[in-house]
Amino acid sequence: MTTPRRVVSLGATGSIGTQAADVISRNPERFDVVGLSATGRKLPELIAQVRDLAPQVVGVADDQAAEELRSEFPQLEVIDGESSAAEVAALECDVVLNGISGAAGLEPTLAALDSGSKLALANKESLIIGGPVVTRRAKPDQIIPVDSEHSALAQALRAGKRDEVDRLILTASGGPFRGWDESRLRGISPEQALSHPTWDMGPLVTINSATLVNKGLELIEAHLLFDMPLDRIEVVVHPQSIVHSMVQFYDGSTLAQASPPDMRLPIGLGLAWPDRIADVAPACDWSRPTEWTFEPVDHETFPAIGLATEVARAGGVLPAIFNGADEVAVAAFLDNRIPFTGIVKTVRSVVDLYDNGLARNELEVADVLAADRWARSVAQDLIT
Repeated sequence: MTTPRRVVSLGATGSIGTQAADVISRNPERFDVVGLSATGRKLPELIAQVRDLAPQVVGVADDQAAEELRSEFPQLEVIDGESSAAEVAALECDVVLNGISGAAGLEPTLAALDSGSKLALANKESLIIGGPVVTRRAKPDQIIPVDSEHSALAQALRAGKRDEVDRLILTASGGPFRGWDESRLRGISPEQALSHPTWDMGPLVTINSATLVNKGLELIEAHLLFDMPLDRIEVVVHPQSIVHSMVQFYDGSTLAQASPPDMRLPIGLGLAWPDRIADVAPACDWSRPTEWTFEPVDHETFPAIGLATEVARAGGVLPAIFNGADEVAVAAFLDNRIPFTGIVKTVRSVVDLYDNGLARNELEVADVLAADRWARSVAQDLIT
């Protein structure tokens, strides 16, 4: 009998964390939950997970939520405060699932890597803004991608040797506004942008998918995860979101990973890597007629991928600038303070204002965090 894998789940009540809880609870013989972390804003959901998964330790950022949790579970070890997620990430375990949203995931990512645990990484922002700060700390094969696109690439790459790879091809759904021109995009409401055609995600990722900022972030992530030159990574629009990404080899073969859009599949694979778990998510139904289409990205209407590529080439702290400005701009759009088209325009303006003096190999955590703070402050000023 296989020994259960000891798991820590960060961002437990978010989109990734709740789907991970479903995978874990349906496979109790495979996993033993050591710790959970959450902001505390969804306390009933966190309480339900504590009852179902029986963790030893829970980290909660909100002090009041932590007190309520202690009252509900007197025997449970509860860590509170802003650093609680990083403390839980450092617990002794086999795999840490980082499902935190945004730049807040950086320090927990570093804590997990320093602890020696496998890191199932759904928090792409920590790798993107951290860059070499993260990659220097990671041991070979310590980071397991959980984004559906990067999980697909990791699976396809197992079919060949590294020096046989010609290019990586990331697929994008195109979001809810695929085919629109810029004049139509200006009047989009937050409610429209939060309605993704194929995926059920949190608000930040959903808006970033609508602007294609998310695909720009994923391009940078693929560059860092797989050490692939940027000119050998492509993005193609695939509205059905069935083919999650592809690897093209130098003999002309292209291998694609296909499955219905369900994040439980890459989450389950991230938790059990390199093994698979039976019946994590439904498979494609090959008995029914279906159609898959692919088309080029409209870079003129959706400039985010091009901007992300520029940022990745420049290196330094610019990826952190890009991400920090975007998180502020998305929040402003959701508050109806800027139009939809203002999100990427704000990010472009902040990136252009920064003097990128630090070389990539000189970066330290303090540099990344300072750049993130600067970007957020400047973005707020521009929006105001």
